[in-house]
Parts: sequence; C-alpha cells; structure tokens
Amino acid sequence: MKIALLGYGKMGKTIERIAEERGHTIVIKAKLDTAYTITDADVAIDFSIPEAAYNNISNCLLNNVPVISGTTGWLKDYDKAVNLCKAQNGAFIYASNFSLGVNIFFEVNKVLAKLMNGQPQYNVAMEEIHHTQKLDAPSGTAITLAEDIIKNSNYDNWTLDNPNPKDIKIDAKRIENVPGTHEITYQSNVDTIQIKHTAHNRDGFALGAVVAAEWIIGKKGVFSMNDVLNIG
Repeated sequence: MKIALLGYGKMGKTIERIAEERGHTIVIKAKLDTAYTITDADVAIDFSIPEAAYNNISNCLLNNVPVISGTTGWLKDYDKAVNLCKAQNGAFIYASNFSLGVNIFFEVNKVLAKLMNGQPQYNVAMEEIHHTQKLDAPSGTAITLAEDIIKNSNYDNWTLDNPNPKDIKIDAKRIENVPGTHEITYQSNVDTIQIKHTAHNRDGFALGAVVAAEWIIGKKGVFSMNDVLNIG
C-alpha cells in the first residue's frame, strides 16, 4: 500500500523503514512546510506535533484517506475529529501508544486496578520516563493508564503535583535516549505491587502503527488498537 507519513522525525523514519520492510511504499514524507497531495496515498500515518495533528487528520478525512494518528497533546480536538470522521464516513484510529506490548499492558493495568479497588491500604502512583525530545508531559500513554485506573477505582484525577488522596501522582521524567518506560506502583505499609513496561527502541511503536494502517484499509469508522488486536 501507499503510505503518507505526516511528520518525518525520528518516529517517521522508523515507520518508513518498517513499512518498507513489510513491502509498502512511502509516497509522502511531510514536515510542517511540505506541500503534498494526500490523495496520492492509500492511508496516512500521523506522528507530527500537537499543533498540526488535527489539521493533518481533518485533511485526510475530508479527502477520504484513512488516517492513523499517534500524536499526543492535541486531544482537546479529538471529539471534533471523531465527529468529522462520522460525517465523512471515513476511517480513523488514534492511540496514545501503538506498541503491541503497551496495548497488552493497558489491559493488564485495567485488571489490576479492578483487583486493587476496595483495598484502601494501598496507594497508587505512576512513573514515566521518556527521551528529552518528547514535547508533552505526562506522556499520552501515562494519561491513558491513569484514566483507566480512574475508571476502575475510586480515584478521581491524576496530577503532576502533590496529590490529594483521590489523585494519582504521575512522576514524569525526561532522560536522554529513553524510548519509553511506564511503571505503576501500589504501595502499602506491608508490601508493594508493581507492573512495568519498558520499550527498548522505537520499533515496537512503529510496527504497531504500520499494523494498524494495514488493518484499517477498507474499513469505515472510528477504531482503537483494541479493535486492531482484537483484545479488551
């Protein structure tokens, strides 16, 4: 298939390599000032910046090009994108993380949150570590993990600051050359329970995005990685 890469930084270049290894062709490599015709592509993969994501997605949907977005930090416009997709009878997937392993980790997190609900002796906290070039904090993945805990527990919110008893504290760190680490800790006076996902490189994120792009061809609707992987 012919793929448009909307955003051509380190992640876009990794997606390019993996897509070509899987027999696909990159027909558009778009940075902010790149002119392109989106209809040259069968599918678009957006890993741009928060300020550009909605315009990229809407351009695809208005031109009947299925679009996969892994850009984080733009979700104030997510509902607009969903409504536009439905109005145009288009195809759209947003994921805070396309890694196949992380999406399994999301499901493990939900199960653990349900098991820990009703155990007030435990306090939950989260740590996420990414490379220093990452523009948003906390990561979209950390927000997804926190929101899934909130949905399955008595916590009300997440925070980067000093938490109230009903808040989940997220410690967001930026360290050179760290692709992504997420750790959730339940701690009591007598023991600690932890789950952790560590990415070793960008390949897992890129592979998941390409798999999602392959999957969405010929489909109509708003989907998630759970649909792609048939989990959850």
